[in-house]
Amino acid sequence: MTPMINSTSNQRFLLLDDRNVENAHNVALKLGVPTKHHANPLMIEDKPWEKRYDNFYGNVFFDEEELLYKCWYSPFVVAHSAQGMSLSQRKTSPYEGHESQEMGICYASSEDGLRWEKPSLGLIEFEKSFDNNLILRGPHGAGIFKDSREEEKSHLYKSIWQGLNASFSQDGFAWSEPRPISRNKIAGDTHNNALWAPTLEKYVGFTRTWGETDRKLIGPPTKTNHAWGRQVARIESIDFCDWSKSEVVIDCANWEHQPYAMPVFFHANTYIGLLAIHDQISDRVWTELAWSPDTKIWHRINEGVPLINSCPDPLGYDFGCIYACASPIFLKEEIRVYYGGSDWLHTGWRNGCLALATLRPDGFAGYEQINGNELGRIRTKPLNYGGGVIKVSADVSQNGWIKASLKDNSNSVISSAQISKTSTDSNLFDRQVIHEDTVRIEFELNAAKLYSYSLSSG
Repeated sequence: MTPMINSTSNQRFLLLDDRNVENAHNVALKLGVPTKHHANPLMIEDKPWEKRYDNFYGNVFFDEEELLYKCWYSPFVVAHSAQGMSLSQRKTSPYEGHESQEMGICYASSEDGLRWEKPSLGLIEFEKSFDNNLILRGPHGAGIFKDSREEEKSHLYKSIWQGLNASFSQDGFAWSEPRPISRNKIAGDTHNNALWAPTLEKYVGFTRTWGETDRKLIGPPTKTNHAWGRQVARIESIDFCDWSKSEVVIDCANWEHQPYAMPVFFHANTYIGLLAIHDQISDRVWTELAWSPDTKIWHRINEGVPLINSCPDPLGYDFGCIYACASPIFLKEEIRVYYGGSDWLHTGWRNGCLALATLRPDGFAGYEQINGNELGRIRTKPLNYGGGVIKVSADVSQNGWIKASLKDNSNSVISSAQISKTSTDSNLFDRQVIHEDTVRIEFELNAAKLYSYSLSSG
């Protein structure tokens, strides 16, 4: 299956981005509903050097040149394993801290994104053998991506990890010596990530710092009794070598729910973040959704609500923690959100895995009615019409519908259309009915969920 990224659309407008919405009535933005793949878990700890995945810290993409899914992930290569431990043992055995552990980076590939192979790369020694899929030992929380814009072949693959350090590679296997990139002290003890931000024409990285929260301490501060909380910090660079000082972009005002990591990607002119949240009370981790117009100002969508629900059964493959990989893969028929799952708590003994959840196209979040006895209404911002077909993506329940009115600057109706079934990029208005430079669309929703509209050349 070859990914097709919005191949039918020249311009796409997500309704989760409020820059595309002028006003709304009797509707609320709600998260999409992902489906966990029946083949989960896709990859497990089954090699001697994969002592424990813990947070997995996966980086997955589809290489369109090689027609291959690629994944870089970070197991502990030196650590005690949770394999074979019962639930009672996990609850009562003291958890091993990171001080006595060593993390590595491994590589896996897949032709279909479901059946993964761990090739013997012969690069790194483990227990006197090079017969493994290790590419590095030591780096913690590495974010890796292939930079398709890069002209220098030796810098085609880029990575940042705890430190903060940057490294480069021509093939994703052999990496340059790390170079420090932070201008100030950054913990970076998380899944560090970077991307090219096309609207800024800069590289932007996301990492972790710590700051004070609203927690009121009872008694003296200790390792577990403290008011510190995790924060998401941002850095930027023109060349991936000289980076700015970090700035906090998602704070932790509520001590109980702390931001852990946030892979960020660009889709439909919007920066979307898959924000991991560590619940200090339950000691579980889930992933929420956020969006930004510029990578600096972030808006939370249904804060406190997981995008992917964890398994309710203890020792289920994703019961304890869910960390989204960087980044989703966009197919014509679905969005693939790969994630690292673990079967027990964040600070407990756990086994990890690679898992997959899918969303309908543009299905991260959409508008639905608040009161079912009254129509929901959404009016878009002005759309500069340059020719083409206006389309819509929505879920429509039985007996539901969406009506669309195309209006000019004087608020006169140019044309009307209706859809009565779930659709992806369904034609609303063709170029023959539009003779204005600027138009708006007014939607009426009845038992439906509206995700996006688009302007297509075909």
